[in-house]
Amino acid sequence: MTVTLTGCAMVDREGGSTAEGRGATTAPGATRVSLMQKLGEDGPLRSLTVEPDGRWECADCAGDGVTSAGSLDPEQVQRLHRLLADPRLAQETDQARRYRATCIDALTSSLLTTAGLITSQDCPGEERPAVAGEILLLLTQATPAEPTR
Repeated sequence: MTVTLTGCAMVDREGGSTAEGRGATTAPGATRVSLMQKLGEDGPLRSLTVEPDGRWECADCAGDGVTSAGSLDPEQVQRLHRLLADPRLAQETDQARRYRATCIDALTSSLLTTAGLITSQDCPGEERPAVAGEILLLLTQATPAEPTR
């Protein structure tokens, strides 16, 4: 299975913006992060984008065709910024690991960060990169996975 990312500028390389409406400031160098997930070849594509201030939008988040939005809480935003700034993340990119998808009909998760694309699959024997795995867990726990209808 291949997940193709095309046509979107999904990573904010500017960073350092102010979170409007909540009175908080975004950490210097903070960036947007995106997550794409797909189960097997024919499953729906879940597409999540999280802004530096923690606002997120998710298309087909629960596999129900609905686009939902929300915000991470301040603690989650700080944790996400720490994880995205972790220097180990650069060694977890698909390019650094020479990653190749090996499972059929598995859940494939692709994180797009300023460090690069980091893909993992939920299949026996595959180890998820440590820092990217923490980011993935944070994002999937903080956004809806149940149908919103």
